[in-house]
Amino acid sequence: MSRSRTITALAAAGTALAMASISACGSSSGGGSGSGSSGGKGGVVLGTTDSVTALDPAGAYDHGSWEIILNVYQTLLTIPAGQTKPVPDAAKSCAFTNPSTYSCTLKSAQKFSNGDALTSKDVKFTFDRLAKINDPNGPASIFQGLKSTDAPSPTQVVFHLAAPDATFPQRLATGGGALVDAKVFPADKLLADAKVVGSGPYQVKSYTPKQIAQFTPNKDYGGSLKLANSQFVIQYFSEPSAMRQAVEQKKADIAYRTFSPTDINSLSKESAKGLKVYNSRGTEKRYLVLDSKKGPTAKKAVRQAIASLIDRNAIASNVWDGTVKPLYGMVGIGVEGHTDPFKQLYGATPSKAKATALLKTAGYSAAKPVPLALWYTPTHYGPTSVDEFTLIQRQLNASGLFKVSLHSTEWNQYQKDEKAGQYPAYEIGWFPDFPDADNDYAPFYSKDTFLYTGYNNPAVQKLIGVEQGTTDVAKRNAAFTAAEKLTAADAPIVPLWQGNLNAVANNTVSGVQQALDPQFFRFNLVSRSGK
Repeated sequence: MSRSRTITALAAAGTALAMASISACGSSSGGGSGSGSSGGKGGVVLGTTDSVTALDPAGAYDHGSWEIILNVYQTLLTIPAGQTKPVPDAAKSCAFTNPSTYSCTLKSAQKFSNGDALTSKDVKFTFDRLAKINDPNGPASIFQGLKSTDAPSPTQVVFHLAAPDATFPQRLATGGGALVDAKVFPADKLLADAKVVGSGPYQVKSYTPKQIAQFTPNKDYGGSLKLANSQFVIQYFSEPSAMRQAVEQKKADIAYRTFSPTDINSLSKESAKGLKVYNSRGTEKRYLVLDSKKGPTAKKAVRQAIASLIDRNAIASNVWDGTVKPLYGMVGIGVEGHTDPFKQLYGATPSKAKATALLKTAGYSAAKPVPLALWYTPTHYGPTSVDEFTLIQRQLNASGLFKVSLHSTEWNQYQKDEKAGQYPAYEIGWFPDFPDADNDYAPFYSKDTFLYTGYNNPAVQKLIGVEQGTTDVAKRNAAFTAAEKLTAADAPIVPLWQGNLNAVANNTVSGVQQALDPQFFRFNLVSRSGK
C-alpha cells in the first residue's frame, strides 16, 4: 500500500475532545495545548505523525487510513498478528471451487456497529461499490482481477475471477476488503468520515481530521478478537518532536510512526524515565519512481544511469543510521521470491563510468547534464525524507552528469500530482498489503497500477499472471525472477531500502510488541495499567 503520513498537531481541547473525555496534549512545536492526555480508565492513547486519507475503505490506500480501517471493519478473512496465512474473520469458511471461483460462507449473527445485520448482500455491495467508485486514492487496484461477485443466499458469497489468482484469499484480508453496510454507504461515492460504521472490534466514537480519533468497543462485534482495553485514542502530531514530548511526559502511552533514527537511538536510552523502544520485523520500503513516458527520464539510458549512481549504502548509514537495509529488488528481503536484480545489473556500489557510458547514448554528458526535478513529500514518510532526497540529489549532481533540483509538497497534494504524472522523479513508500512477493511487485507493474510511472510492459504483465495463477513455489519464483530482470533493466522504479517497525511506549502499557505487526497496529492487544 502506498501508505503513509502528513499531519497537523493535536489542537487544543475543544468540543470534540470534551465529548471524548480526553485532555489534549501538545506543545508549542506541535500546535496543541492542554494539561495532559488520558484514554480514560483502561484506555490507551497512541501518538503518531501518520496521516489519514479517508475512513471509507473505498477511498483509502495508505497506512494511516488502514490503521483505523482494519480495526473498525471486518474482512472475510484476516491475517492474525505475527502470522502470514489468512484465517476466517466475518467468514465461517472460504475455498476455491475452481481456479477462478472463490466461495465464502458467512458466520451467523454478524452485525455492524449500528445493529444492521451483515449479510452476503453487504459483501457483494462492498466489492461492486469498490470497483464502481474506483477512487484514485482507493484500493480498487487490489481487486482488479475480480470479474463479478454473486450472493446466491444470505450467507453465501461467490467471487468470479478474470483469471486464476492464488493470492485472492490474502487480498480479501486487506483494508481493500473491509466490509461496509449497504444501508449506510452510498453505492457511487465515498461516505463522510463522521458517518462510517463497521462490524469490527471497535467503532469510531469521534474523529477530527489531523487532530484526534477515538474508538470504543463495538458491542455488536461478532468476531473472535478479545479487547484488552476499554477505548483507544489516536492523537495526531505534525512534528516528531511534539510526539516525543507527549510520550516522555506520559501524555501519550505509545508513540508510533514516525521517529527519526536519531530519535529511536536516543529514546532507547531513556529506560530510567519509564520508556521502552520496541522493534519488529519491518516490510516498509522506499522507492524512487521515474517517469518512463515523458521528459528526460523517458529515455531508458537516463533511468539506467540514475540506477547506476544511487548509493544505497550511504543512504542506509548516513541518513538512516543503519536502521534500514539497502534494497536491490522489488520483492522484499526475507520474502519468498526475493532477488537482487539491481545489484546484478548495476553493481552494489555507484559507477560513474557506467552512468557516463549510458548517458552518452542518450545525448547527455558532463558538458550537457540531465536536467531533473526530484520530488519528495516532507512529512508523510517522516522527517527523514528531506535528508534522504537531499542526499540523492547530491549523489546525482556529484557525478557531474545530472543537474537535479529538489522540490516537495505535502501528501494530500503530492498524491494527486503524482497520479497526474506531474513528477519526473519522485519518492514513494510501500507497506505490503499482505505477506507475499506478489504484493511487493504486482501493484507496481500490473496494467492498472496504483501509481503513475508511464511504464507498461505486456511481457511483465504476463509473468504476473503466471505467478498469480499457481501455488507452485518454484514456478512462482521463476516468474518473479524473470519479471524482476525485465523491470530492473528498464528501471522505471528504483528500490532504495527496506526498514523496520519501531514504537516507543511507557512502562504502564503492555502488549505493544504483539500489536506492532507489519499488517497494522492491533489496537485490541494493548492494555494500560495505572492512571
